[in-house]
Amino acid sequence: MTSAPLVLPRIDLRSDDADARAAWTSRCARAAGLAGSADAEAAAIVDDVRRRGDAAVIEHTARLERRELTASQFELGAEARREADARVAPAVREALALAAARITAFARTQLPHTTGLQDEQAQLQTRPTPLRRVAVYAPGGTAAYPSSVLMAAIPAKVAGVDEVLLFTPRPADVVLCAAAIAGVDRVFQLGGAQAIAAAAFGTAAVPRVDKIVGPGNAWVTAAKRQVFGVCDIDGIAGPSEILVLADGSADAHVVAADLLSQAEHDPLACAVLVTDDAALADAVQQALREQLATLPRAEIAAAALRDHGAAVLVRDRDAMLRCANDYAPEHLELLVREPEAMVPSLRTAGAIFVGAHTPEAAGDYTAGPSHVLPTAGAARFASPLGVADFIKLTSVLRLSASGLAAQAEAITTLARAEGLEAHARAVELRLARQKDPR
Repeated sequence: MTSAPLVLPRIDLRSDDADARAAWTSRCARAAGLAGSADAEAAAIVDDVRRRGDAAVIEHTARLERRELTASQFELGAEARREADARVAPAVREALALAAARITAFARTQLPHTTGLQDEQAQLQTRPTPLRRVAVYAPGGTAAYPSSVLMAAIPAKVAGVDEVLLFTPRPADVVLCAAAIAGVDRVFQLGGAQAIAAAAFGTAAVPRVDKIVGPGNAWVTAAKRQVFGVCDIDGIAGPSEILVLADGSADAHVVAADLLSQAEHDPLACAVLVTDDAALADAVQQALREQLATLPRAEIAAAALRDHGAAVLVRDRDAMLRCANDYAPEHLELLVREPEAMVPSLRTAGAIFVGAHTPEAAGDYTAGPSHVLPTAGAARFASPLGVADFIKLTSVLRLSASGLAAQAEAITTLARAEGLEAHARAVELRLARQKDPR
């Protein structure tokens, strides 16, 4: 069965072979999106838009996209948005509405509440407050991602963000339909690094935002990284990725289909199988060949599998868990016996898909949790996009006179230990006023 060339490179970790270990370490060390050749050009565009505003946005859009816009054309009017929405097939609109309802229901479970401590001397709170204005970026051109609009805009609206702006070049009708369903307030037909810079700094025609979320190409990613600090961003997004843990109980054709569901995104996408069953690995290779033969994006998927994928053979279930935690995948599927038993030991995945009836594709569209997830190993420390991303926390402190007096000696001692005399005097002045209010 394995005589034909392998679709997925094989890495055998069942022994202590140094080359196999090095190959797996290399797969785990991916860092897509952290640096790249687009950085210098994106930095120049960002700086130009910061200095010249709308004029720079117009020039870069014409140069890079061959689109001639005036500043008054940046934003799509309500009538154009309604006409685009009306052109969408009813079945597509119904599917988007179903997805939106589930995303909304899940997002509402994430709403935070005020927390804190209160006693006779102090009232201390952590108060959640929604951001005022955020930008959702949606790629345009040859691909349209209405699902990403839902996944990013709906948590923002549930959080209570005052104004949600969509930035997308050449907006497709289905994207504008998704924007309407998600409650997006304004749409700007701008893309690339120039759109990111305009949203971050603000221009005469584009309002400044507090946060930018959503995926984009290398220039968009580089620009987001460069404007961080001027505004917030959701993270640095690399190519999509999936890791499938599968044992002998798995259906090889299902495993292959799920690997391809991510590999078809991009030649840089990562699709990895980890299994303790060599026969399954062989069967998956054959199933991949069969399914690639009829896949419309076969060339893209095959390149991704060849260059960034792997079929990893391990000794046992514990080794499968170790591989998953080391890889820290964006998407992690469990096609194993008793998959629920694995979940508590998996600490570094963006999203975990448990069991044979939970394909990653469900998470992309209708399940409910946002599909905007950490990539390139960032799932070790980062989280899926959610309501909390659109809320900032503010500390609210209120001390009574007796509360200040109880802390005063410690405050003044620490202030003087740090050489900050005015801090100490600010406390002592209040204590003196309490004794003699004149």
